[in-house]
Amino acid sequence: MQNFIGFVQENWVLVVLWISAAGTLYYTETKKAGKSVNTTEATRMINRENALILDIRETQEFTKGHIAGAYNLPASVVEKKLSELNRYKTCPVVVVCKMGTSAGSVVKKLKNQGFEQVVRLAGGMAEWTSASLPVKKGKLS
Repeated sequence: MQNFIGFVQENWVLVVLWISAAGTLYYTETKKAGKSVNTTEATRMINRENALILDIRETQEFTKGHIAGAYNLPASVVEKKLSELNRYKTCPVVVVCKMGTSAGSVVKKLKNQGFEQVVRLAGGMAEWTSASLPVKKGKLS
C-alpha cells in the first residue's frame, strides 16, 4: 500500500491525467449508449409494459440462451431489417446484447428512426444470467 501511495505522490500529474481520461471515456460511452436499465427494471418493463426484448446477438448465440419472448435481430442486419420493427415505435423496447456494450449503437439507431422508448439492458445477457433469471434455449421465439 505504501508503494502505491508513494507512486501517486511522485507521479501525481500522471494520476490526474489518467483519472481525467478515464472520466472522459466513461462520459462519452455513457452518452453514446443512451439510457440503460438493470435486470429488475427490464423485468418490470416486460411484465407491466409489455416491452419488446430485442436481442441483437447472432442467431447461434441467441439459440444457446435468450430471454423468453425475445425477438432476435442480429446487430449486423438491424439497419437492413428495420422495417420489421416499425410497429414497435411507440412501445418500450429493451435492446439486449452479450455484455451490454454493443447495444448502445443499436439504441442510437432506433432513436434516430423515431423509436420513442428504447433502452439497453446494462450488462446484457451476462448480467441477466448472473442474476439467475430465466433463459429459454433452442429455436427462435
